[in-house]
Amino acid sequence: MNDQSFPSTNERLRLKQATGWFAAGDAFRKAMTLLSDGAFRLFVYLCLESDRRAGRFLATHKELAVALGKSKRAIGTYVSELEAEGICLVHSGKNQFARSIFEISEGYWPYHRTANIESPEQESYVASVRDRFLGLGCGNGKFGSAEVAAARNLQRQGIPLAVVEDAMFLGASRKYMSWFEGKALDPIQSLAYFNEVIGEILDKPFTPGYSAYLRKKVGELAESWSEAVRTGKTAQRGGCPTMPSEEIVQ
Repeated sequence: MNDQSFPSTNERLRLKQATGWFAAGDAFRKAMTLLSDGAFRLFVYLCLESDRRAGRFLATHKELAVALGKSKRAIGTYVSELEAEGICLVHSGKNQFARSIFEISEGYWPYHRTANIESPEQESYVASVRDRFLGLGCGNGKFGSAEVAAARNLQRQGIPLAVVEDAMFLGASRKYMSWFEGKALDPIQSLAYFNEVIGEILDKPFTPGYSAYLRKKVGELAESWSEAVRTGKTAQRGGCPTMPSEEIVQ
């Protein structure tokens, strides 16, 4: 007889990790029987990444291909399979570079959707913030549900997208300079990093031409930092860009 002891069936199960979970039930099991291995893997990825309130995820086929280690052609085949089985609705982007909205069908989404689902304009705002954040090069490379919520909150507050982007570029320029000076070497962790900078810009808007200058400057700093890391030369450099002065012109 096996003497191994097992916990009581009345004992409450405890998760080792509090976040990042997805409720996989009968519909999830059904999808597994309907889909090919590749399409099911894409379905799983979309479920894990989708906003829990809306059951939606924005991505290009290229981004999905990179995430799953597949070709864009394979992703296209998987997406078509998800649509054909009625598992996912796809609202395609305007062109090959624009993100599509992948919405898990009602029968396969285990959560009650929030009634106040964002409009396409709001989704576009969040997608733009996400693109800009991930493109700075000095962040942690993540834009999860907390950042999506933060971007939505900025949109609801009426903060213009241009102001948010300017704040991210200004904050990024300061972060890069701190790296070159050997200080604050940790990457930018979240959108909250830019809250004070947004306040600065709202209080004192950029003068004409400074936004374009700042975008160019951050690109140069990103390239210089990549080269410095590659060669092991991260010596101290110049001063940190500050808020624009009245002398800066377009």
